Amino acid sequence: MPDGLTIAFWVMAAITVIAAVGVVSVRNLFHAALFLVLSFAGVAGLFVTLEADFLAAVQVLIYAGAIAILTIFAIMLTREASQGNPANRIAGPVLLLAVLFAVGIAFILLSAQWPLSKELPLPETTTAIADALINRYVLAFEVAGVLLLVAMMGAFVMGKE
Repeated sequence: MPDGLTIAFWVMAAITVIAAVGVVSVRNLFHAALFLVLSFAGVAGLFVTLEADFLAAVQVLIYAGAIAILTIFAIMLTREASQGNPANRIAGPVLLLAVLFAVGIAFILLSAQWPLSKELPLPETTTAIADALINRYVLAFEVAGVLLLVAMMGAFVMGKE
């Protein structure tokens, strides 16, 4: 009988995969962006079940928070976004190629030998990562923040025209 953490992992994996399929299968760009947010949140849930709390927080803040919202704003501010994605002739061959790729990956995953280690390494905790960012890498952390702020201001100036 699987424990609750295993069940939660598989539920989050199913949500993530279903949302990812929704991203590429819906024709409405806004709905695709919402599925992308759900997929990012599912990946954050997977990180939580794997006890990678820092990666889960980063996933929520950066991907589900910043990148997905930026994508939604870009879609909402684009005039042609309400028309949806136009159909094209290569949808069938691309779908066939994607299915072949998925079958190949599934074959590789199922046929590979996955040795399990009896001794698991201790994961780095959020406290250790925060201590390293604040004490050792504070200059790089601040420079990255200023660089992102300047890039965001430049995007606003360019988008205002």
